[in-house]
Amino acid sequence: MTVTNPNTSNNSEMTSLRFPVICIDGPSGAGKGTVTWRLAQALGYQLLDSGALYRIVGLKAFEAGLITADANQAIDEMAILALTQSLEIAFVPNNESGRVDIIVNGEAVSEQVRNETIGGYASQIAVFPKVRQALLKLQQDMASRSGLVADGRDMGTVVFSDADVKVFLTASAEARAERRVTQLLNAGQTADFEAILTTIKARDNRDENRTTSPSKPAADALLLDSSNLDADAVYEQVKRYCQDKGICFNS
Repeated sequence: MTVTNPNTSNNSEMTSLRFPVICIDGPSGAGKGTVTWRLAQALGYQLLDSGALYRIVGLKAFEAGLITADANQAIDEMAILALTQSLEIAFVPNNESGRVDIIVNGEAVSEQVRNETIGGYASQIAVFPKVRQALLKLQQDMASRSGLVADGRDMGTVVFSDADVKVFLTASAEARAERRVTQLLNAGQTADFEAILTTIKARDNRDENRTTSPSKPAADALLLDSSNLDADAVYEQVKRYCQDKGICFNS
């Protein structure tokens, strides 16, 4: 698998360098994506949406028939690993949308990847040690190119355990379900609060209790509950914490 970023160099002389890394961990819907994007834009760092990597694999595994809607169906880890290693992925910043466009094997898949069902497939994929290992080096290599803001669940505990800044951003399952409902309604889609809440709780349970790299705060992370905070308040608190840790902002 290859991940490319059009704003970075592949100069082999840079591979041994270690640039500043900021980790934003926490469950889906806590606001990690928004604060990660704003930090990356403000600092001129590249952005890593690690959850998107698992969602990409989940999407492609579903399309290949390796995962179905039946969560009880056995999944062939080696087949998922082979699929993972065959993917070519590019994260392309989109200033108009304020998000990162995701290109897989030349195809734009951002909307499919952000689908709630695919999020469930991603959580199933994330339990496999061999798949996680295949994605681990890929993510770590990104820190050899430029400063990096990494969004995920185990960025500060596993992938970048020596990161300069670690934040664990959370929110109640109910608050996250309400945000998802609002997001879907604003996009002109239907939304069932109870169904979404059930999905979120099930995903949290899998992520927090898996044997490999469970989702949990790093011992040295800033813990921030966004249940009653808007995006601006979250960003300002995280920005101040980054500054306290020696990260310099131009404005």
